[in-house]
Amino acid sequence: MNRLRARLSTLSAPATGLVSQPEPRTIGSFARGRQISAGNFLFAGYLVEAPDTAIWDLPMPDLSFEQELHGFTWVDDLAAVSDGAANLRMRNWTHAWVTRYGRGTGPGWTPDLTGRRLIRWIHHAMVLLNGADKATSDAFYRSLAQQTNFLSHRWSAASPGLARFEALTGLIYAGIALTGMEKHIAPAVKALGRECTSQIDEQGGIPTRNPEELMEVFTLLSWAAAGLRETDRVPGAAHLAALARIAPSLRALRHSDGGLARFHGGGRGAEGRLDHALAASEVKGAKRAGLAMGFARLSHGRTTMIVDVSPPPVREASAQGHASTLAFELTSGRRPLIVNCGSGRTFGEKWRRAGRATPSHSTLAIEGYSSARLGVSGLMSGENAELLVDAPRDVRMETRESDLANGLIAGHDGYLATHGLTHVRQLYLSNDGRGVRGEDVLATVEKSDERQFDRALDRSALKGIPFKVRFHLHADVDGELDMGGAAVSMALKSGEIWVFRHSGDAKLTLEPSVYLERGRLAPRATKQIVLSAIAVDYATRLSWTLAKAQDTPDTIRDLEREDLALQAR
Repeated sequence: MNRLRARLSTLSAPATGLVSQPEPRTIGSFARGRQISAGNFLFAGYLVEAPDTAIWDLPMPDLSFEQELHGFTWVDDLAAVSDGAANLRMRNWTHAWVTRYGRGTGPGWTPDLTGRRLIRWIHHAMVLLNGADKATSDAFYRSLAQQTNFLSHRWSAASPGLARFEALTGLIYAGIALTGMEKHIAPAVKALGRECTSQIDEQGGIPTRNPEELMEVFTLLSWAAAGLRETDRVPGAAHLAALARIAPSLRALRHSDGGLARFHGGGRGAEGRLDHALAASEVKGAKRAGLAMGFARLSHGRTTMIVDVSPPPVREASAQGHASTLAFELTSGRRPLIVNCGSGRTFGEKWRRAGRATPSHSTLAIEGYSSARLGVSGLMSGENAELLVDAPRDVRMETRESDLANGLIAGHDGYLATHGLTHVRQLYLSNDGRGVRGEDVLATVEKSDERQFDRALDRSALKGIPFKVRFHLHADVDGELDMGGAAVSMALKSGEIWVFRHSGDAKLTLEPSVYLERGRLAPRATKQIVLSAIAVDYATRLSWTLAKAQDTPDTIRDLEREDLALQAR
């Protein structure tokens, strides 16, 4: 249907120009723009090195690589460079797309990619048309009109969530900016309001529980609202209410360094993207009190902890979800310390599956099991997707406060059916932000749980149920065993030193791990602290602490900036 509608759209009446042009709000990467200008194309985890080659003539290593090209986010990166060579590539490659694919061919004719592409073309229209002759300019506007017509018929075919928000925002942008397209604004605004009502819950969250995806949805809603206001139109009530719900949640999902917590397939977010979106949204206010999209936030001094204390996504929303219940991340100042491994989606199917498993998160996992399993395979947006099944459904959390610390106690039933065990975790962050106290318990709760545990114990020939509590370190953290193997010292690039200790019948080791980060060619090597133990009783308890070394001051001048160093190179 997409291909059919794309071809029918070529019969559309062309737009003749721009009625208005929204300010360019998309933020590109200067370093990435320089790489593209030099002929290094890194998309969807694949690197193609082809200097002096037009982007559409590249060898396409994978469909995901090609789809990213057709989304045109690389225009933002070239615009961040904005020198003569970068601008020339923007123009030539955009007009080449019109010539090659403008008749409705190629993989770029999907609702989400078309919406994404329209937004970029309209944002950068002045640069893209600079110096163009009449024939080129007419072809550009004709293509914009055709893509708008395509979106007006096919936006509803986009998957609910981010893809549909991209399609509708692109349609609103086109209706606002292009001559003869005003008729699309009202239906698109109405549809966007319905999506806000159905997809944004009372906590300001989305079904996937992916913080980075929530930021992208919020960004799109902010752009649409700003575009409507700039042309003396009023965004819908549901649209504005969604922005008001999301903003406090996003503020709560940020670490002290400004990066987002990395859960359920999301990354830290492009630097500056969230700040820009929050400012553009005009939504004031503090962080959300209580849970934000099912995450709890503990924050004191320069230290933040963000904990997953809710069931994972369900059904189709779990296609990229992770078995991360009760996992946490910790950041001190501008430096992440404890992390989850992240999404391995861009590094291939094996890394994608590994990144979703519980051992890739900073929490407890019974050996050989995740708190949720990958099961029923469905078809999502043209690709096979394994959904989460047998996931925790009874996840409970209570807050705790004292004169010295605040914290939480939470538990989940993800190992109940297999082992009769409930995982209970307590976390406390000191009021000065210098220390974390934690405890992990595997225990039976009901008599039926004891019987299930006994059966699991019998299967192990009474050797017990092995489990591990993991604490994955960020790739920039230098960890080493200390005090004769009784502790782990962790040095941050800021100069801070943190020390991990534990009590209980467990073995402490420092083992290899990975930090999975989109935009890199391969996973980054790092380390993980591992407490290994065996459950042989109805309750097994491990206690541990994370604390700044006594000679580490409360505040440190942390001036090292990897991003600026990269730009300088």
